[in-house]
Amino acid sequence: MSFGRTSTSALPPGANRILFVKNLNYSITGDDLYDLFGRYGSIRQIRIGNEAKTKGTAFVVFDDVMDAKNALDHLNGFHLQERYIVVLYHMPGRQDAAAAKDLARREEELAALKKAHNIPDED
Repeated sequence: MSFGRTSTSALPPGANRILFVKNLNYSITGDDLYDLFGRYGSIRQIRIGNEAKTKGTAFVVFDDVMDAKNALDHLNGFHLQERYIVVLYHMPGRQDAAAAKDLARREEELAALKKAHNIPDED
């Protein structure tokens, strides 16, 4: 098996150097992720989620997009510390749009609840 770069490897839409990893064991360390993802190329940075909403997730930033693609191709669904990890390309535009849509929905629900219970808006 060769880990070298080939010119026939086409990048899918949205491919970039930043991978989003989820379903990680909560006890995972940066060294664990460097050991695993570092097999596929030079890593610039790893950030592990440490808050309630981000636990079990991490961002892995490669120096080269082809290394990121290779890691995603090989590690999505990989069994690591009793969990099957999910590896995706980081899509900031989609995540920002989804967050904005979710916020708008929550604001609408709050307004409806206030109206239903006769709670005035605070100014």
